[in-house]
Amino acid sequence: MHGYQLTFFTQQGRVHGRLNLAEWLLQQARAIGIKGATVAAAQGGYGRNGKYYSAHFFEMVEQPVEVTMAVDAVQADLLFAKINEEQLGIFYIKIPVEFGVTGENRED
Repeated sequence: MHGYQLTFFTQQGRVHGRLNLAEWLLQQARAIGIKGATVAAAQGGYGRNGKYYSAHFFEMVEQPVEVTMAVDAVQADLLFAKINEEQLGIFYIKIPVEFGVTGENRED
């Protein structure tokens, strides 16, 4: 299947509604029918503003987080429409990819 790898970059403490932004993205992905997504926490990094973000011993709010998923074109359009509807500004990378599952009748 051809589609896109979407990777969204945020911080652990960024929230939308009652959920942190990474969880909100996962919830939207599930609702659209995206089969899977991965959330990865990074040790540190800097944002577009040049500020360094990292995990601190007592507070994880600024820890950088990536949410990555493989989607088809329709799913990408639906997800970006929802993000725009909610008026969220999230840095992302959208890369054309081929994706699938190896083996016959594999569901994992």
